[in-house]
Amino acid sequence: MYKGPLFIASDHAGHKLKKRLVRYVENELKLKIEDMGAHEYDELDDFPDYIIPAAQRAIEQKGRVIVIGGSGNGEAMAANKVKGMRCALAHSVETAELSRMHNNANGISFGAHIITEEHAMAMLKKWLETDFLGGKYQKRIEKIEKFENKQ
Repeated sequence: MYKGPLFIASDHAGHKLKKRLVRYVENELKLKIEDMGAHEYDELDDFPDYIIPAAQRAIEQKGRVIVIGGSGNGEAMAANKVKGMRCALAHSVETAELSRMHNNANGISFGAHIITEEHAMAMLKKWLETDFLGGKYQKRIEKIEKFENKQ
């Protein structure tokens, strides 16, 4: 099980799921997690205001981030604008697991309008307990980083 720095952020659409995942991580997985907002439900909030700082914090702390929105698409896109972030949009336990095994994902995105709380908890648990395989997959990560560093 992952034990490093862990951050979470959402917009209003993901607010309820975020609160549930924070309780799950702290109470059931017994891990520490930092909630980077939104701290209150406000349907006029903008996800980049929370997602980008959370992704930056995860990179700075060599940690991981969980981002949540309605579909999870915009949140993954915003997180991935942060240099070094590899945030995967997960819709199944298998996609969550493969994002770690093959892509060394340091971010995961959930769509609160797409998945149930139970499904999100199962995906998150698998993501936190799965290690990166390295090997041929490391070579691929290095190619992504090489391109990213040219930008």
